[in-house]
Amino acid sequence: MRDQTEPATAHKRHPSTTVEPFLFLVLEANRLGAGGLRVSLAKVDELTIGRGDARSLRKQDDRRRELIVADAKMSTSHATIARRDGVFHLTDGGSTNGTRRNGAEVTSARLADGDHLQLGQTHFIYREIVDEASRGNAGDLDPSSKAREPLGFATLDPLYAKQLARLARVGASPLPTLLLGETGTGKEVLARAIHRLTGRPGPFLAVNCGAIPENLVEAQLFGHVKGAFSGALRDEPGLFRAAAGGTLLLDEIGDLPPASQAALLRVLQEEEVVPVGGSQTIPIDVRVIAATHAPLDQRMAEGSFRRDLYARLAGFVFEAEPLRERIVDLGLLIAGLVEQGRVVPPPRIELDDEVVSAMLRYRWPMNVRELQQCLAAICVLADDDGLVTLKELPSAIADAEPPATEDAESGLTGPSDEALRRDLLGKLAETHGNVSEVARLMGTARRQVQRWLQRLEIDAESFRQRR
Repeated sequence: MRDQTEPATAHKRHPSTTVEPFLFLVLEANRLGAGGLRVSLAKVDELTIGRGDARSLRKQDDRRRELIVADAKMSTSHATIARRDGVFHLTDGGSTNGTRRNGAEVTSARLADGDHLQLGQTHFIYREIVDEASRGNAGDLDPSSKAREPLGFATLDPLYAKQLARLARVGASPLPTLLLGETGTGKEVLARAIHRLTGRPGPFLAVNCGAIPENLVEAQLFGHVKGAFSGALRDEPGLFRAAAGGTLLLDEIGDLPPASQAALLRVLQEEEVVPVGGSQTIPIDVRVIAATHAPLDQRMAEGSFRRDLYARLAGFVFEAEPLRERIVDLGLLIAGLVEQGRVVPPPRIELDDEVVSAMLRYRWPMNVRELQQCLAAICVLADDDGLVTLKELPSAIADAEPPATEDAESGLTGPSDEALRRDLLGKLAETHGNVSEVARLMGTARRQVQRWLQRLEIDAESFRQRR
């Protein structure tokens, strides 16, 4: 019998949904600046992996590829990933140092979504990605061989790349943009990139709305005249006028006091400010981007954030993905931090196998900001020979629990399918089909919820239609 919370269409799979297999080269443990690489296996029957002088991806024929990595601990013909009966299998090619899958040495193994593979000092992740449109069109990607994406826009994840491409298109327009995402996901980096995409001649300025004393918010944003309040010793233009011709990022907009929300709404609607203590309106020309990690839906429901202000700010809403949901980008992000000089590795450095495994399974609650601090610490603490072991990692990362064991046949983690179905249906009904909110309630990644919905053939859209 169908659960009472389940609409009749809940089992209907989206007609254009497809599952695409990818191999991601995530990290070379002795070359932190090498970045990552994506190999699409959608139209490949066999991929051989081995050592060479420089990284390259070669086409042997229409269905066979060869990936070469400059890894001294990898054999010339180290391993093969081949399709058999529609399923990919990993086979060691008699390598000197062996091939590992999820930490265990293997000679042959069937691959499952999320498998961590190690060949020499190079770490890979095999993924089967659920998409609703691409049908094998994502293709290969080696960021080192093409023009660099704007800072913050680089990713190997094909689904996130689509979202970022939409943000780039919006960024070049005057459409108001709201950036959502957890702390440390790079919302300000994205806002700066949007500013560059617009080509506006004025400056980029950022203000943390939650860090301004409540009685000074409007003076900081809109300016004030001399004598407007105690300590106002001279006229000040405020951030809106200081950013004239440019972009103003209102970070942590969710922490803006209610009274200031009303004043901000008027400024955005009228495109003019009145300095505190003044009487004359002053026109403004500013691109406004808002950002927050706060749950604005919840705050609007509670009445602590104005719905009309949200509507004014949210011409386009973009959610920056947490690092745990884009872990295939770990090496790409590390290479970016090295390139930007935010992390300076010693001339010789090598991450121990256990270190990489711990970094791949860690949840990174503070995201890229935490990754940067972790790298800065291990670069300082590395042994004289450059080897980084678990003792150099912060304890939270070193002690990260391995993920729950997954049944390779069913792809199921944790509860039975029936229990998982009941839980998903209940939470989809509760949240009216909001997959991000379901993920938060279940304490897992949004992508994991999407995979569960795909496997169990549950249509989240049907719950949105019932509102």
